Amino acid sequence: MKAATRLILPALSILSLASPASSFFSSSAAPLAVSSRRSAAPHLASKIMSSSSSSGETPQSADAAAQRHPHCDLPGDPSLILTTNVDLGDDKGEILKALSALVATSTGKPESYVAVCVTDNASMVFGGSDAPLALGCVYSLGAINMANNGKIQSGVTDALEKYGVTEDRIYINFFDMPRDCVGWNRATFAG
Repeated sequence: MKAATRLILPALSILSLASPASSFFSSSAAPLAVSSRRSAAPHLASKIMSSSSSSGETPQSADAAAQRHPHCDLPGDPSLILTTNVDLGDDKGEILKALSALVATSTGKPESYVAVCVTDNASMVFGGSDAPLALGCVYSLGAINMANNGKIQSGVTDALEKYGVTEDRIYINFFDMPRDCVGWNRATFAG
């Protein structure tokens, strides 16, 4: 509990450096408030480090910090999350498999790393209309680029075309994820 108090109290002192809310949102006050908080951050870090050192706790050794977790060398799993308002019926399993293969070949990653989730019959609108549509997100550690993204966009369009989802009613967002923001097997890909 004492360690938590030592971390909270310096953080509260940063809040007192910010200007009042009414002036914070004015265009001239915002940069000043942000720069005040930035200049306080190194001071906060040194307070946290000195308080943990003075309590007998030792920071991680350089050797421990330099050790890499085995996940750091894995290419990471791309994932596709797709939602549509059409009914895929009995074809849903085959569509999942086809999309999994698509993501693997488009990203150049083994299919054993790929995860795909498709939700159909969703309540959705696009441009104010509930005509057939799809929204998706692709997350990957690398392999997010114009060529790969275009292959996935085109392949998803091909898969949904026979259900009445036209190419102009499919949005897919692509995210190149930092290794420390992707978790798997009780750790992140950063370790």
